[in-house]
Amino acid sequence: MMEEQKPPSLWNRNFLLLWQGQLVSSLGDNFYAIALGFWVLEKTGSTGLMGTLMAVSTLPRVLISPFAGVWVDRTERRSLLIAMDLVRGLASAGVGLAAWAGMLEIWMVFAAGIVLSICGSFFGPAVSSAIPDIVPPEQIVQANSVFSLAYNGTSIIGTAGGGFLYQALKAPLMFLFDGFSYIFSAAAIFFMRIPAVKHQSQKLSFFQDMKGGLLFVKRFKGLRYSFLIFGVLNFFANMGFFLVLPLFQQTPFLGAAKYGIVMGVLTGGSFLGYFLTSVIKIPINKRFMVFYLGALMSAACMALFPVHMNMIYMSVMAALIGLSIAVVNALISAVMQVTVPAEMRGKVFGLLGTMAGSLTPIAFAAGGWLGEIFPLRPLMAGSFILTFLVFFVLVFVPSIIRFFNFDPAKQKLEEIM
Repeated sequence: MMEEQKPPSLWNRNFLLLWQGQLVSSLGDNFYAIALGFWVLEKTGSTGLMGTLMAVSTLPRVLISPFAGVWVDRTERRSLLIAMDLVRGLASAGVGLAAWAGMLEIWMVFAAGIVLSICGSFFGPAVSSAIPDIVPPEQIVQANSVFSLAYNGTSIIGTAGGGFLYQALKAPLMFLFDGFSYIFSAAAIFFMRIPAVKHQSQKLSFFQDMKGGLLFVKRFKGLRYSFLIFGVLNFFANMGFFLVLPLFQQTPFLGAAKYGIVMGVLTGGSFLGYFLTSVIKIPINKRFMVFYLGALMSAACMALFPVHMNMIYMSVMAALIGLSIAVVNALISAVMQVTVPAEMRGKVFGLLGTMAGSLTPIAFAAGGWLGEIFPLRPLMAGSFILTFLVFFVLVFVPSIIRFFNFDPAKQKLEEIM
């Protein structure tokens, strides 16, 4: 049982503190990612090495997430969030200081990527688990959308201005800003109060608790199928998206600044999508339909994105991709938080991080090395066409439809498992 009643409004003190902390750290993450991508390409000139770096940075999260999710359910989430932010801040700041001194090497970037990934494997499930406990249940969709507005609003600034900032400030200052942004987030979370949840898992051993999470996902057919499909989708979509930066880098009339503009337009579309889902209440029995149409639209626009190398055309496609992906992601997060019991959230979100992301490191590595063998544009289009085909089959899986349209006020969870 909860030790504290849920607050009556969305913008309560706890949610506001968490939101503003993520707002600043998300801006730092965008600066770090853009600076890192261009720094690696400038230093090595290899898309293959860049893909390997992203794969190595992603792999720890994939491997550790199931264990991290169990730990989240068994520990005090506020302290865990603060610790992970502080460690990530030190790692990013360390990269910045090394770059400032002219001592930064590839192995240091790999090591920092692993540290950031490990901390993220704990931080992500902890935040996803905490959101339903600090906002009213009827506002979970809006909470996820507003929370995502922080990510996308800063992405507009980070990606649109990142290319220009990289040319003006270079990598060291952008890395340092990311480090300080994590420390700011930790300070904001320090003043939060996240209600403690007492659950049965505290009487079980660590591995018994993990087994319980696995059995829950195994019994829940709609959730299980969703995990598997999201894993395949992440592979093809991530491989295609990975190639966007090298495409701009290698195309003479595009480059870093125009890459930033297009990515800024994409995140602007995402911002609009999350804003719409934060103010428009989607009927529960229409959730799957909205999700499905958004998924097909996003995949179709992805496949069309590299067809014409025209800035206006690519910007329109990017805006539509961002808009539709935002709607899809907002619904996925909200549905999982509504359907998964409080004592299972950390474990389930941890497993999602592994099952949906298990192929992501392979996708980054494959995209990088295939990009050195085949033309980038056909390779991107092919990856996104396969993404569309995977999305298309969802309408033929009844258990996923029941999962998305689950109404806790009218149904029992057992009815859709």
